[in-house]
Order: sequence, then structure tokens, then C-alpha cells
Amino acid sequence: MKRDEFSGFFGVLVATVGSAVGLGNLWRFPYLVGQNGGAAFILIYLAFVLVICLPIMISEFIIGRRTQANTVKAFQMLAPRTPWGAVGIVGVVAAFCILAFYTVVGGWTMDYIFRSVIHVFSTPDASAIESQFAALVTSPIRPIFWTILFILLSALIVMSGIKKGIEKYSRIMMPFLFFMVVILMIRSVTLPGAEKGILFLVKPDFSKINTQVALAALGQAFFSLSLGMGCMITYGSYIPKRENLTKLAFTTAMSDTLFAILAGLAIMPAVFSFGISPQEGPGLVFIVLPRIFAQIPLGNIFAVMFYLILFIAAITSSISLLEVVTAYITEKLKMKRKTAVAIISALVAVCASFSSLSQGVLQHVKIFGKSIFDFFDYLSANILLPLGGLSIVLFVGWYIKKSTVYDEFTNQGTLKGTLFRAYYFLIRYVAPVAIAAVFVDLIVR
Repeated sequence: MKRDEFSGFFGVLVATVGSAVGLGNLWRFPYLVGQNGGAAFILIYLAFVLVICLPIMISEFIIGRRTQANTVKAFQMLAPRTPWGAVGIVGVVAAFCILAFYTVVGGWTMDYIFRSVIHVFSTPDASAIESQFAALVTSPIRPIFWTILFILLSALIVMSGIKKGIEKYSRIMMPFLFFMVVILMIRSVTLPGAEKGILFLVKPDFSKINTQVALAALGQAFFSLSLGMGCMITYGSYIPKRENLTKLAFTTAMSDTLFAILAGLAIMPAVFSFGISPQEGPGLVFIVLPRIFAQIPLGNIFAVMFYLILFIAAITSSISLLEVVTAYITEKLKMKRKTAVAIISALVAVCASFSSLSQGVLQHVKIFGKSIFDFFDYLSANILLPLGGLSIVLFVGWYIKKSTVYDEFTNQGTLKGTLFRAYYFLIRYVAPVAIAAVFVDLIVR
């Protein structure tokens, strides 16, 4: 049976951008900018995207398209009878671990959409909103209901396949996502006093830049682009041979970065307008912003819009993670796609339920001193993803024949390959050192 693939450049682009654009862009990026020097952090972030993350993404695309196989089989095909296949296993495990807590946060976004619709966020009282969020995450039933619904929606899309599922729905959701974030940005930058927030995002404060900030920027760039978790290798395996991988990777990386900056412009001017500290941290999205929505005209409409944006960003990333595990299971066990997705989704739902309960009734249960939710987060973000990313650049830069990499980079010699020397130097020497630095920082932090 012919393996499914994307229809063309735009189909691949909306899927890869959907994978890259996630909660990290809307939830993590703005508060990291706030805590680390504003525009200075953005400039360093952009430099890392271009110099390190872009070559890694191209490498993942090369591995996937060269083999047209799931992330485990891809390494086994390129390095038969060697331990390199374990790198693919790391990607599959990382994708599953991320789903085990990421879907919980996805469920929170659905709850907040519902609560925005019924006008729950009508008071700017900080303690009341904080209490509402605490009541949600510690509840033994409500967040699990939304989490399972979120998993079910992700599963239905992945069950439909690549072209009729992931690509079809990404074509609808991603343009809509960008349109909505632009509308929200316009509302934010037109608030009284918003110019301070805009200035914060465009005027660099290099005095706050140090090694720790640089590593934070590199880590955010790496994780924001879905690198090291098998997503881009898996999606790469569905890319038609005629597509230019460098152009695709560059457009994906720039679209993801553009969205992160638009998200910053949708959030930070409003934060400054209402005299709130830009260093609020992770609570910015679920605690601070509802206070702002309660104080602006048509705030409920903008609240619904914002949490709908969060939901779409979350689910497009969720389907890419689910596809990593699905591709492996269907090809390894010769299982039907719908059966594989149903089994994987059920397992994710069980793990995600425990992650959710660890915020409340199971908060006393610890794994290596961490709650179940935090354990899945730490294991994936601090160990599996950097390990996977480091292994990928070493594999492409030092193990695979240079001629094989060049062949795929240039579409079997039909493209000029002008940037190949620069790409190969970065992937061989610069990227391994940078990822190793992030790895060490995350482990010792």
C-alpha cells in the first residue's frame, strides 16, 4: 500500500508550523521575554533559530524524507545493525511523555474558552481569578473531562490520516490562528499606555543579558520548533521528494518566530497598559490576562478569542506528537491507523489523568521528588529532547555519509545547494556544542 504524504509545499508548511506553534509561543515565550531583557532576548532567540535550530530542522527533514519511515525505522534504515535506532525510540518516548502533561494544559484552554463564553471572567479581582484557576487545576473531575475531550479531538484528526486529517485541518486552523492573533494584537497595542509594552519588545536592554539568559533563549528556540522529539522526522517522511527542504525549514522557523513575536505584541502592551509586571511568569496566561479582559470593552469576546488561539496552538502541536507515536506503532506492528490511535490515545488519557490529579488529590505522590505532571515535563524537556537533538546532529554530521546528506539537501542534485557548506559546518561543529551546553544547564539547574 502506498504511504500517505502531504500534497505539496503549503500542505507541509501548515502542518510543520502547526507542530512548531504551540503553547510555548503563547504561554512561555512572552514571560521569558519579560524576565530576560525584552527585545534583547528576542534578538538572541532569533540568532539561535537561524544559526542552530534551522540546521537541526533541516537534518530532521533529511532523515525523515530519505527513509520515508517512522522515526525509529528511519535510524535503523540509515544505520542498520547499530545502536542508532535507540535515538528513534527516544523521540517516540519523548512525544508520549509530552502528551501525558501537554494534553492537560490543552484541557485547561478548553475550560477557559467555556468560562469566557459564560462570562466568568467579569471581575478584575486578582485573588478571585487566582482562586478560580487553583480550583480548576486541583479538581479531581473537571480538568480530566476537558483533557479527555482534548485527546479525543486530537485522535479524530490523526485517525483521518496525513492528507485528509493532519493537512486538511491544519490548512483551516493555522490561517485562522494567525488571523485571530493579529486581531488580538491590534486590540492590545491600541490600549492606553500600550506604547510602553511595545517599546519593551523593540528596545533591547543588553544589560540583562548573561550566559543564563542566552541558554534560556536557545532552549526556548529549540523546544518551540519541536526539535528532538521525532515530530519533524515523522513529518519529513511525508514530504514529497520535489520539495526544497531548506526553503521549507526556513519558512517554518520564521513563521513560528513571527507568531511568537505577534503573541508578545498581543500580551505585553496590555500587561503594561494595566500596570502589571512583565515578569509575572507562567501564571501570565491563566491568571493575569483574565484580569485584563475583565477591564477592557468587549473583554469577554477577546477572552474567547485568546483562549481559542491557545486551544488551536495546543491541538496542532498535539496531533504532531500523536502522529510520532502512531507512525511507529502502525509500521512496527502492522496495525490499522484507527486502532493504533485509539490504543495510544487511551494510554495517553490514563497518564494525563494521573498528571492532572497530581495537581490536587495525588499531589503527595512523587517521582524522584517531583509531581507526576512535573516529572513528565522534566523528563521530556530536560533529558529526552536535548538527548534526542544532540544525537540527531551527531548522526547527520558525523555518521551518515556527507554525500548522502548532500543528495537529500539538493533533491538529488536538482537544486544548487549553495548553503550546504554553511549548513554542514553548523550541524557538525556548532550545533552539538550549543545543545550540549543547554543539556548541561538543564540538568544542573
